[in-house]
Amino acid sequence: MNHFAWDAFAVGLRWAAATAAAVMLVTFAIALAKGVHRVVDAAWGAAFAAVSVVVLAASAGEGDLGRRLLVTGLTAVWGLRLAVHIARRGRGHGEDPRYEAMLTRAPGNRNLYALRMIYLLQGALVWLVSLPVQAAQYASAPLSVAAWAGTGLWAVGLFFESVGDAQLSRFKADPANRGRIMDRGLWSLTRHPNYFGDFCVWWGLFLVACDGGWRPAAVSVVSPLVMSVLLINGSGKRLLERHMAGRPGWDAYVARTSAFFPWPPR
Repeated sequence: MNHFAWDAFAVGLRWAAATAAAVMLVTFAIALAKGVHRVVDAAWGAAFAAVSVVVLAASAGEGDLGRRLLVTGLTAVWGLRLAVHIARRGRGHGEDPRYEAMLTRAPGNRNLYALRMIYLLQGALVWLVSLPVQAAQYASAPLSVAAWAGTGLWAVGLFFESVGDAQLSRFKADPANRGRIMDRGLWSLTRHPNYFGDFCVWWGLFLVACDGGWRPAAVSVVSPLVMSVLLINGSGKRLLERHMAGRPGWDAYVARTSAFFPWPPR
């Protein structure tokens, strides 16, 4: 029988919200001590990992154990890899230009504005986007083909994200590449292999939730839709390309390389 524990899910929603808020508030305290708000970028992935583990504990005795462990493991691996990568990338650097520009225009106290518009907003997005991870914990149906299809899509996403990040890091580490556009490896197939990877990860996790039936699918479909909008038209692809516009070689790279979904270069 396919059962979904609505009451327990409602309690889990509160645990997830409290966890996301706690991670962001701790990160805010660290940012004040360090004097830079860019540390919140590393907290994004860590917050998802924390939410997945806390909801796993909160859902004890509910749902199919295989799905609960699967969705928690997938989320934790993705979130912790992303957190470590961003923390290493930002080590030794000053404030992120995006946050500096935002806070320069802040009305009133900069730090309080950052708390509202960066930390609490990202905490709310963590709670919203993690809905498939939360909902999958409370469905009793045993694992089936949709869960493994979702895991496969998640693996494609993790590959594009992690390999793309590694290729870009090696490219930037070579002084000979200073001022050049990265157009090798996965970056020759899509201008945003890491964002495309995120896209696949969250649609994959949604499929794992769908494996539990229409109820977890219905309550969590907003997650991959919101993530897709953010990655393609929000703070991901659109914002980065606006920042890159005008650099030498950028227009030629745009002309021959797929905007988002991987495709052989033209």
